[in-house]
Amino acid sequence: MNKLMFFLLTSIVLCSCDSAEHTQVIPTKNKAIAIYNQAYQENFEKDKIEDIIVEAHNAYVLIDPFQENVAASISALKANGNEIGAYISIGTGENYREDFSALQPYLVNTSWGEWPDEYFVNSTTSGIVDIMKLRIDKIANWGCDWVEFDNMDWFYDDDLRATYGFEVTEAYYQELCNYVHQKGMKCMAKNTVENANNFDGVLYESYKNEKNWWDQSGAQNFLDHGKLVIINHYNETHCQQVYAEYKGIYNDNLSFICEDAALQKYVHFNE
Repeated sequence: MNKLMFFLLTSIVLCSCDSAEHTQVIPTKNKAIAIYNQAYQENFEKDKIEDIIVEAHNAYVLIDPFQENVAASISALKANGNEIGAYISIGTGENYREDFSALQPYLVNTSWGEWPDEYFVNSTTSGIVDIMKLRIDKIANWGCDWVEFDNMDWFYDDDLRATYGFEVTEAYYQELCNYVHQKGMKCMAKNTVENANNFDGVLYESYKNEKNWWDQSGAQNFLDHGKLVIINHYNETHCQQVYAEYKGIYNDNLSFICEDAALQKYVHFNE
């Protein structure tokens, strides 16, 4: 074999190996988008339906469709290319919900100390899954695009388990996410992606003195797989700076919403 032929064959092999390595990289599909939150209020006012209808374009809009008159606004909210996420608490029974009495047999007896209107789900081996599926059926019929699973991480807390004695496992939220997919919607995880590979996105709650407290590798893995990753940051005087910090930790595809302490409301970012 002459030197020229050897060089060419070697180059082909090296290029082939290099190409094979690059094909392993999963392209990111989701870019940063604006986030709106009508569903829950931490310190200041939540986003109002009438403002979202005017301001939100191609955004992820989280609503609580079980609040009065909210479901009736879903068509208007979707008109500007927005995707609608529906909040449900799968890990607690909230005593102000219309199906609370049906949930009670599957809840612990003592209310949650931090949220006295809520009771942790105890065992998920019985009828509570069917009750949650009924909620998901309503959400699908209303035309939502996502279901956001609040309180899906509590049972990883050994102190809470010792205090309240619940018996839940992650198979519970995996089954519910599979059902959401059957109804043609996506699943948004909340504050954890532990055993949540079947979920399509995740929202993390961030605090002024407690940032990036979650499993960073899990959040990055979701971003690397093109999934929607949202940080909802509370009670902040420098929202733009915090967003820049988080993009430095992850990348520009991270989506962000911030509770502005001066304005006393959410501010929104689309990149």
